[in-house]
Amino acid sequence: MGNRVYVWDWPLRLFHWLLVLAIGAAYLTQRFGAMDWHQRIGLAIIGLIVFRLVWGFVGTRHARFVEFVRGPAGVLAYLRGEWRGFGHTPLGGWSVLLLLLLPLAMATSGLFANDDIAFAGLLSGWVNKSLSDQLTSLHHLGFDVLLGLIGLHLAAIAFYRLKRRVDLVRPMLTGWKETREAPLEARCSPTSAIAGGIALIFAVLVAAGAVSGVLALQPAPPPPAATTATPDW
Repeated sequence: MGNRVYVWDWPLRLFHWLLVLAIGAAYLTQRFGAMDWHQRIGLAIIGLIVFRLVWGFVGTRHARFVEFVRGPAGVLAYLRGEWRGFGHTPLGGWSVLLLLLLPLAMATSGLFANDDIAFAGLLSGWVNKSLSDQLTSLHHLGFDVLLGLIGLHLAAIAFYRLKRRVDLVRPMLTGWKETREAPLEARCSPTSAIAGGIALIFAVLVAAGAVSGVLALQPAPPPPAATTATPDW
């Protein structure tokens, strides 16, 4: 009979699905020209990913980077079938990092981007037009790369489901993973309420601080042009 292992805590699961929605919304708002909303969603993505990066150090066991980010030796061991674990695999861990850092880089470059018509990123006033154009190109290139990574991510989910009979989606909804081999030390019980609450508040505050910092760096709008009074004669 199988065992249930608590793998993904609720803040991580909430982050995951909010990021999925935010990336989808970023695409749609850009596609339909709703650039004000596109920019707001970009800020939300920055906040979400900063939260996840912090949570990768202060969150529960399987959310921490030290638990799943491995060097070449760990990846090779996984490819040889020698890895045993319940969270991200060593190869999947690198995929997770790419799926975090690439959207963060895209959202950051979008702060300095422009469309040569009406849109200018919140921080585009800090760079010259040439650099803004380069960052705009990188922003668009990053989206093409992101689409490829998302495709690989979905393909990996399908492979595990169809070939290995492992459901990767349900644990990201419920937090629990079914397994036939679960030693007691691997049964990751949730962090104590006090410690977990402090860690969560800290991660949220850092994420909110990152977004607030971006808004604070926004250059002040230029003063309105002086108007010349028309003589009354």
